[in-house]
Amino acid sequence: MKKFDNVFIFDHALIKHKIAILRDKNTSMKEFRELIEEITMIMTYESMKDVDLIPVQVETPLEVTTQYKVPDESVAIVPILRAGLGMVNGVHKVFPTAKVGHIGMYRDEETLMPQEYYCKLPEGIEDKTVFLVDPMLATGGSAVDALDALKRRGCKKIRLMSIIAAPQGVEKVALAHPDVPVFVSTLDRGLNENGYIVPGLGDAGDRLFGTK
Repeated sequence: MKKFDNVFIFDHALIKHKIAILRDKNTSMKEFRELIEEITMIMTYESMKDVDLIPVQVETPLEVTTQYKVPDESVAIVPILRAGLGMVNGVHKVFPTAKVGHIGMYRDEETLMPQEYYCKLPEGIEDKTVFLVDPMLATGGSAVDALDALKRRGCKKIRLMSIIAAPQGVEKVALAHPDVPVFVSTLDRGLNENGYIVPGLGDAGDRLFGTK
């Protein structure tokens, strides 16, 4: 896959360990949800290395010192429904005050093209750092359309996080939105004839919520 300046593929031993369990078809729904949350939390730490900080005065037991913090309520989480919901708690572990919006997308089974059916975002989201989250970045169509929707609503600081991605999806997002950092924990081989990531882990939404 061509290298893009805005694409970051993690090479983290703990994530690799958790991905191996996540892929296993015998992993229970409960453990699957927990693993998605844990991997997301690790990714959130890694993807916020360059976030804007503000100076604050902190009084220690010994003296007053200048320290640096992420501004309160400066982060928002927007999962792409429905599988993206599984990643929300992982980000909330790091930013518990982050407000949550939702974007609903579904994939037309014939054309594989995404269709938007719902979008509700927190007030003032245009001034926040927005985590757009979806466990699987397959063709990239849903992610591109969701990023378009966020930008139309004034969002300027967006970070896309996906746990498993296909090269085709990464390239599509990187080319369509070169200003958006794309964070992926694992890059898989590609897509099969049905547009599913291989080796992948199946349908993340079904495995998260126990549906078929």
